[in-house]
Amino acid sequence: MTTIHSPLEQFQIKRLIDLTCFGVDISFTNASLFMVIATALICLVLWSSTRKRMLMPGKMQLIAEALHDVIESMMIDIAGPRSQRFKPFIFSLFMFILSLNLLGAIPYTFTVTSHIAVTFCMAILIFLGVTLLGFALHGLHYLELLLPKGTPILLAPVLVMIELFAYLARPISLSIRLTANMMAGHVVLKLIASLITIGGVIGFIPAFVLLTMLQGFEIFVAVLQAYIFTVLTCAYLSDAINLH
Repeated sequence: MTTIHSPLEQFQIKRLIDLTCFGVDISFTNASLFMVIATALICLVLWSSTRKRMLMPGKMQLIAEALHDVIESMMIDIAGPRSQRFKPFIFSLFMFILSLNLLGAIPYTFTVTSHIAVTFCMAILIFLGVTLLGFALHGLHYLELLLPKGTPILLAPVLVMIELFAYLARPISLSIRLTANMMAGHVVLKLIASLITIGGVIGFIPAFVLLTMLQGFEIFVAVLQAYIFTVLTCAYLSDAINLH
Protein backbone atom coordinates (compact mmCIF):
# COMPACT_ATOMS: atom_id res chain seq x y z
CA MET A 1 0.00 0.00 0.00
CA THR A 2 1.40 3.39 -1.03
CA THR A 3 1.87 5.93 1.77
CA ILE A 4 0.82 9.46 0.88
CA HIS A 5 2.74 12.11 2.76
CA SER A 6 1.37 15.54 3.55
CA PRO A 7 2.53 18.20 1.05
CA LEU A 8 3.30 20.43 4.05
CA GLU A 9 6.03 18.10 5.35
CA GLN A 10 8.53 19.74 3.00
CA PHE A 11 8.26 22.99 5.00
CA GLN A 12 9.22 21.47 8.37
CA ILE A 13 12.12 23.10 10.21
CA LYS A 14 14.64 20.44 11.26
CA ARG A 15 17.47 20.92 13.73
CA LEU A 16 20.83 19.92 12.33
CA ILE A 17 22.99 21.14 15.23
CA ASP A 18 21.50 21.85 18.66
CA LEU A 19 22.81 25.13 20.08
CA THR A 20 21.76 27.33 22.98
CA CYS A 21 23.06 30.70 24.12
CA PHE A 22 22.05 31.99 27.57
CA GLY A 23 18.98 29.78 27.46
CA VAL A 24 17.97 30.90 23.96
CA ASP A 25 17.62 28.25 21.26
CA ILE A 26 19.91 29.23 18.35
CA SER A 27 20.09 25.78 16.78
CA PHE A 28 21.48 25.45 13.27
CA THR A 29 18.56 24.24 11.14
CA ASN A 30 17.91 23.28 7.54
CA ALA A 31 16.71 26.86 7.00
CA SER A 32 20.01 28.17 8.35
CA LEU A 33 21.90 25.79 6.09
CA PHE A 34 20.20 26.99 2.92
CA MET A 35 20.65 30.64 3.88
CA VAL A 36 24.38 29.93 4.26
CA ILE A 37 24.40 28.11 0.92
CA ALA A 38 22.57 30.99 -0.78
CA THR A 39 25.03 33.53 0.63
CA ALA A 40 28.01 31.41 -0.41
CA LEU A 41 26.63 30.99 -3.94
CA ILE A 42 26.04 34.73 -4.30
CA CYS A 43 29.58 35.49 -3.18
CA LEU A 44 31.00 32.81 -5.48
CA VAL A 45 29.04 33.96 -8.54
CA LEU A 46 29.82 37.65 -8.04
CA TRP A 47 33.48 36.97 -7.26
CA SER A 48 33.93 34.76 -10.33
CA SER A 49 32.18 37.31 -12.54
CA THR A 50 34.20 40.32 -11.38
CA ARG A 51 37.68 38.95 -10.67
CA LYS A 52 38.67 39.40 -14.31
CA ARG A 53 36.93 42.49 -15.61
CA MET A 54 37.12 42.64 -19.39
CA LEU A 55 35.97 45.16 -21.95
CA MET A 56 34.25 42.30 -23.77
CA PRO A 57 32.56 40.54 -20.82
CA GLY A 58 32.23 36.81 -20.55
CA LYS A 59 29.02 35.01 -19.63
CA MET A 60 29.38 35.37 -15.85
CA GLN A 61 30.40 39.02 -16.04
CA LEU A 62 27.54 39.70 -18.46
CA ILE A 63 25.02 38.16 -16.04
CA ALA A 64 26.38 40.16 -13.09
CA GLU A 65 26.35 43.41 -15.05
CA ALA A 66 22.82 42.73 -16.31
CA LEU A 67 21.55 42.13 -12.77
CA HIS A 68 23.32 45.28 -11.57
CA ASP A 69 21.80 47.35 -14.40
CA VAL A 70 18.31 46.02 -13.70
CA ILE A 71 18.50 46.99 -10.03
CA GLU A 72 20.06 50.37 -10.79
CA SER A 73 17.44 51.33 -13.38
CA MET A 74 14.65 50.07 -11.10
CA MET A 75 15.85 52.25 -8.23
CA ILE A 76 16.19 55.34 -10.41
CA ASP A 77 12.74 54.85 -11.94
CA ILE A 78 11.01 54.26 -8.61
CA ALA A 79 12.97 56.20 -6.00
CA GLY A 80 15.02 58.65 -8.04
CA PRO A 81 18.78 59.28 -8.32
CA ARG A 82 19.11 60.00 -4.58
CA SER A 83 18.36 56.36 -3.84
CA GLN A 84 21.62 55.15 -5.42
CA ARG A 85 23.49 55.25 -2.12
CA PHE A 86 21.28 52.37 -1.00
CA LYS A 87 22.04 50.30 -4.10
CA PRO A 88 24.34 47.81 -2.29
CA PHE A 89 21.53 46.97 0.12
CA ILE A 90 18.83 46.68 -2.55
CA PHE A 91 21.08 44.58 -4.81
CA SER A 92 22.01 42.27 -1.91
CA LEU A 93 18.35 41.94 -0.92
CA PHE A 94 17.31 40.98 -4.45
CA MET A 95 20.14 38.47 -4.87
CA PHE A 96 19.48 36.89 -1.46
CA ILE A 97 15.74 36.37 -2.04
CA LEU A 98 16.29 35.24 -5.62
CA SER A 99 18.88 32.67 -4.53
CA LEU A 100 16.65 31.31 -1.75
CA ASN A 101 13.69 31.05 -4.13
CA LEU A 102 15.68 29.28 -6.85
CA LEU A 103 17.34 26.91 -4.40
CA GLY A 104 13.89 25.97 -3.14
CA ALA A 105 12.85 25.07 -6.69
CA ILE A 106 15.40 22.25 -6.75
CA PRO A 107 13.84 18.90 -5.72
CA TYR A 108 14.68 17.65 -2.20
CA THR A 109 15.91 21.05 -1.04
CA PHE A 110 14.31 23.46 1.42
CA THR A 111 12.43 26.67 0.58
CA VAL A 112 13.44 29.20 3.24
CA THR A 113 11.13 31.91 1.88
CA SER A 114 8.10 29.67 2.43
CA HIS A 115 8.31 30.51 6.15
CA ILE A 116 6.59 33.67 7.33
CA ALA A 117 9.09 34.01 10.19
CA VAL A 118 11.89 34.55 7.66
CA THR A 119 10.04 36.85 5.26
CA PHE A 120 8.43 38.87 8.05
CA CYS A 121 11.82 39.37 9.71
CA MET A 122 13.18 40.83 6.46
CA ALA A 123 10.04 42.90 5.91
CA ILE A 124 9.95 44.37 9.43
CA LEU A 125 13.63 45.30 9.27
CA ILE A 126 13.01 47.06 5.95
CA PHE A 127 9.95 48.79 7.39
CA LEU A 128 11.81 50.04 10.47
CA GLY A 129 14.84 51.11 8.44
CA VAL A 130 12.74 53.06 5.94
CA THR A 131 10.71 54.69 8.72
CA LEU A 132 13.82 55.77 10.61
CA LEU A 133 15.31 57.08 7.36
CA GLY A 134 12.18 59.09 6.66
CA PHE A 135 12.26 60.78 10.07
CA ALA A 136 16.02 61.34 9.80
CA LEU A 137 15.65 63.11 6.45
CA HIS A 138 12.42 65.02 7.04
CA GLY A 139 11.84 65.11 10.78
CA LEU A 140 8.18 65.34 11.77
CA HIS A 141 7.33 66.41 8.22
CA TYR A 142 7.55 62.71 7.37
CA LEU A 143 4.10 62.38 8.95
CA GLU A 144 2.76 64.36 5.98
CA LEU A 145 2.91 61.02 4.19
CA LEU A 146 -0.28 60.11 6.05
CA LEU A 147 -2.22 63.12 4.73
CA PRO A 148 -2.33 63.70 0.96
CA LYS A 149 -2.13 67.32 -0.15
CA GLY A 150 -5.44 69.03 -0.84
CA THR A 151 -7.41 66.81 1.52
CA PRO A 152 -10.52 68.55 2.95
CA ILE A 153 -10.27 69.18 6.68
CA LEU A 154 -13.42 67.18 7.39
CA LEU A 155 -11.97 64.11 5.69
CA ALA A 156 -8.50 64.49 7.19
CA PRO A 157 -9.06 62.33 10.34
CA VAL A 158 -10.55 59.47 8.29
CA LEU A 159 -7.80 59.57 5.66
CA VAL A 160 -5.07 59.72 8.30
CA MET A 161 -6.42 56.57 9.93
CA ILE A 162 -6.68 54.79 6.56
CA GLU A 163 -3.16 55.83 5.51
CA LEU A 164 -1.75 54.87 8.93
CA PHE A 165 -3.34 51.43 8.72
CA ALA A 166 -1.99 50.95 5.20
CA TYR A 167 1.46 52.11 6.30
CA LEU A 168 1.60 49.77 9.30
CA ALA A 169 0.36 46.87 7.15
CA ARG A 170 3.34 47.16 4.80
CA PRO A 171 5.56 44.55 6.48
CA ILE A 172 2.63 42.14 6.76
CA SER A 173 1.61 42.37 3.11
CA LEU A 174 5.23 42.31 1.95
CA SER A 175 6.03 39.12 3.85
CA ILE A 176 2.76 37.26 3.26
CA ARG A 177 2.90 37.88 -0.50
CA LEU A 178 6.28 36.18 -0.82
CA THR A 179 5.54 33.33 1.58
CA ALA A 180 2.11 32.53 0.11
CA ASN A 181 3.38 32.40 -3.46
CA MET A 182 6.36 30.18 -2.67
CA MET A 183 4.36 27.84 -0.43
CA ALA A 184 1.40 27.49 -2.81
CA GLY A 185 3.60 26.58 -5.75
CA HIS A 186 5.48 23.91 -3.84
CA VAL A 187 2.27 22.39 -2.46
CA VAL A 188 0.83 22.09 -5.97
CA LEU A 189 4.05 20.49 -7.23
CA LYS A 190 3.99 17.99 -4.35
CA LEU A 191 0.37 17.06 -5.05
CA ILE A 192 1.04 16.57 -8.76
CA ALA A 193 4.17 14.52 -7.98
CA SER A 194 2.09 12.22 -5.78
CA LEU A 195 0.01 11.30 -8.84
CA ILE A 196 3.14 9.82 -10.41
CA THR A 197 3.62 7.43 -7.48
CA ILE A 198 -0.03 6.38 -7.03
CA GLY A 199 -1.38 6.74 -10.56
CA GLY A 200 0.56 3.92 -12.13
CA VAL A 201 1.33 3.91 -15.85
CA ILE A 202 -1.92 5.68 -16.75
CA GLY A 203 -1.32 8.62 -14.44
CA PHE A 204 2.44 8.80 -14.94
CA ILE A 205 2.67 10.44 -18.37
CA PRO A 206 0.12 13.29 -17.91
CA ALA A 207 1.34 13.92 -14.35
CA PHE A 208 4.98 14.05 -15.48
CA VAL A 209 4.19 16.47 -18.34
CA LEU A 210 2.14 18.71 -16.04
CA LEU A 211 4.83 18.54 -13.35
CA THR A 212 7.50 19.61 -15.83
CA MET A 213 5.41 22.56 -16.98
CA LEU A 214 4.64 23.61 -13.42
CA GLN A 215 8.31 23.35 -12.47
CA GLY A 216 9.16 25.85 -15.19
CA PHE A 217 6.36 28.10 -14.00
CA GLU A 218 7.62 27.78 -10.43
CA ILE A 219 11.05 29.05 -11.49
CA PHE A 220 9.36 32.01 -13.17
CA VAL A 221 7.41 32.72 -9.97
CA ALA A 222 10.61 32.49 -7.92
CA VAL A 223 12.26 35.19 -10.04
CA LEU A 224 9.10 37.31 -10.20
CA GLN A 225 8.52 37.28 -6.44
CA ALA A 226 12.12 38.32 -5.74
CA TYR A 227 11.65 41.18 -8.20
CA ILE A 228 8.29 42.25 -6.69
CA PHE A 229 9.71 42.20 -3.15
CA THR A 230 12.56 44.44 -4.32
CA VAL A 231 10.25 46.78 -6.26
CA LEU A 232 8.04 47.31 -3.21
CA THR A 233 11.10 47.93 -1.05
CA CYS A 234 12.19 50.61 -3.54
CA ALA A 235 8.69 52.13 -3.40
CA TYR A 236 8.87 52.37 0.39
CA LEU A 237 12.37 53.82 0.07
CA SER A 238 11.01 56.41 -2.34
CA ASP A 239 8.46 57.56 0.24
CA ALA A 240 11.23 58.01 2.81
CA ILE A 241 13.50 59.94 0.43
CA ASN A 242 11.08 61.96 -1.66
CA LEU A 243 8.12 62.21 0.76
CA HIS A 244 5.26 61.66 -1.65
